[in-house]
Amino acid sequence: MKLNYTAIAGIVLATCLAAAPATAQGRPDPELREVLRVAASESESFTDRFDAEVWLTEMAQRLQRQVKDPDERIEILKLVHLEASRVELPPELILAVIETESNFDHFAISVVGAIGLMQVMPFWKKEIGRPDDNLFHIDTNLRYGCTILRFYLDKENGDLRRALGRYNGSLGKRKYPNKVIDKLSTKWFQS
Repeated sequence: MKLNYTAIAGIVLATCLAAAPATAQGRPDPELREVLRVAASESESFTDRFDAEVWLTEMAQRLQRQVKDPDERIEILKLVHLEASRVELPPELILAVIETESNFDHFAISVVGAIGLMQVMPFWKKEIGRPDDNLFHIDTNLRYGCTILRFYLDKENGDLRRALGRYNGSLGKRKYPNKVIDKLSTKWFQS
C-alpha cells in the first residue's frame, strides 16, 4: 500500500487544532489488548526504492544529533517506517513521539517503568500473553507503540491531541500533545 504522506501530513496537522476535553484514564483497554495481540503476531513498507532513499537520507540527517551511529540510525528509520506504515500512520509522527518520549534512547526506562523508544508500559506483554517479548528491542517496541497510538487515534475519531494524551496517560492535558506536535511540525515535517 502506497501512502500519500502529503495528505496524511495535512490530516495530522489539521487534527492538531482539535480541543481535548478532560476524561479519566482507566485500566488497560480490552480492545487495545486484542489489537496488540494481533500486531505482535504479524510480521514491508517502501514500495519504491527511490522514495526509500530520499526519505531515509532526509530523516537520517535530522536524526544525526540523537543517534550517532549511521547504521543504527538507518535501522531505526527503516523500522519506524515499516511499523508506522503497517498501522497507516505517518512515520514522521512516530519520530516526533519517539523524540518526545525517549529522545531515541532504546534503553530508556521512565520513572513509571515505561520502556524503550516509544516508552511502552511492560504490563502489555502480560496482557496480550507475550511475556517473553523484549521491549528494549527496537522492532518490538515500535510494533507495540505504533499499534497503541493507532488504536487511540481511532478511538478518538482522528483527534490527534486526544490520542497523544491517551498514549501518554495525560488525556485532557495539553503539555504532552503540544510537545509532540511541535516536534512534528518544526523538525520532522519541515520542507
